[in-house]
Amino acid sequence: MFATPEQFAATNKANVEALLTVANSAFASAERLAALNLNTARTLLEDTMANTKAVLGAKDVQELLTLQTSLAQPLVEKAVAYNRSVYEIATQNQEEISKLLEAQVSELNKNLAAVLDKAAKSAPAGSDVAVAAVKSAIAAANSAYDSVSKAAKQVAEIAEANVAAATNATVKAVSTAAKAAPKKAA
Repeated sequence: MFATPEQFAATNKANVEALLTVANSAFASAERLAALNLNTARTLLEDTMANTKAVLGAKDVQELLTLQTSLAQPLVEKAVAYNRSVYEIATQNQEEISKLLEAQVSELNKNLAAVLDKAAKSAPAGSDVAVAAVKSAIAAANSAYDSVSKAAKQVAEIAEANVAAATNATVKAVSTAAKAAPKKAA
């Protein structure tokens, strides 16, 4: 497959670069996720302390019920925002890796086509049918890969839309419940 040591070295170099790109993408995502987790933990601790002080300062049961209801909504909204951020980080990392994979598959197909063309030129008479069959199989595999890739992207888009809709519905439901609760208690 490799005619010269230079081609072999170039292919190895490209593979190492692709691996480094994947590793850098994974580390960047891990770093973003760690920062998100630390910030979320810090905010949660601060909110918990403030909420505890507020609950301990309640004068009566009515004030306590109103306070609990008003404290629930921001917690749910923050939990939803955290989950949305985690989802975005994961989605972006997956997109970067998918782009790299698509580029690698494209390069592999190009190299394979070049090898097949070279083999066809030096093959004995009558082997055209075998080369054509291999090329046809490769084209079918590429077509299947493209179809699966497009379907996966559509599924991801639908899932993202569903997550966004569910998130918005949850926030609205908590907001509505929080607004209605003080009225019921009164």
